[in-house]
Amino acid sequence: MTSAAAGAAPRRRTYDALLQDIEADLRSGKIKLGDRLPGERTLAENYGISRASVREAIRILDAMGVVRSSVGSGPTSGAIVISDPSAGLSSALRLHVASSRLPVEDIVQTRILLETWTAQAGAARSGGEAELEQAARLLEAMDDPAIDRATFHELDARFHVALSSLAGNAVVATMMESLSGSIVGYVKGAMDAMESWPEVLAVLRSQHHGIFDAVEARDGELAARRLREHIEWFYQRAREAVPPLPAP
Repeated sequence: MTSAAAGAAPRRRTYDALLQDIEADLRSGKIKLGDRLPGERTLAENYGISRASVREAIRILDAMGVVRSSVGSGPTSGAIVISDPSAGLSSALRLHVASSRLPVEDIVQTRILLETWTAQAGAARSGGEAELEQAARLLEAMDDPAIDRATFHELDARFHVALSSLAGNAVVATMMESLSGSIVGYVKGAMDAMESWPEVLAVLRSQHHGIFDAVEARDGELAARRLREHIEWFYQRAREAVPPLPAP
C-alpha cells in the first residue's frame, strides 16, 4: 500500500449525505420524535441517490434505534422517528462480545463501575420514587416460586436498570441497559448450565433484597458494596458453569 493510499480519506458511501442531513434535522428540531420520514422515492430524488441506497440508510437508522420502519400502508407504515439509544449499542456490543473482541470479564468490570457509581449518586439525589416502585415490583415478581430461569434473567436485568436510573443520568442508564443486553446470551447459557440453580436462585433473591433495602434507605455506600459483591458472586458462578472464551 502506498503512503498516499494509506493516508486517503475513507470512501464516502452514497447514503452518507442522507444520514448526515437526518442528524442535522434532529438537532435543529426540524424532525421530531414521532415524525414520519418522506417516502423512499422522495428521499432518493432529493439526495440524488438510488432507492437501494435509501433503503440501506433506513436499515442503518433502524438498527441504531433512530427509526422504526415497517412495510405496508397506514399510520404505522414507513419510517417513524423514535429514540431507543440502547438498541443499537446493545446489538453492537453483543456481536463484539460474541467475537471475543470484548471479553465478558471487561463487561462485568464496567457494570460494576457504573452500578456502584449510580448507587451512590442515586442515594444523594432527591426523587426517584417511580424507579423505586418499579424495582420493588420487579423484586416481587422475581420472588415468584414458579418462576423459570429465562423469566428471572429478564426481570433481573430490568431490576438493575431500574436501580441505575435512580442516578438521573440518561447516558449511564442507556449504557447499563446496553451492557446488560451485550452478554444476555452468555448469562442465559450460564444459568441453564448451573446444576445447583435452586441454591443460586435463593442467594440471588437474598442479594437483591439486600441491595434494594440499602437503596431504599438511601445508603449509597452500602448499596454500592452489596452490588459489587452480588455481581462478582454471580459471575464467579457463571465462569464455573460456562468459562468465557479467551480474548484474542
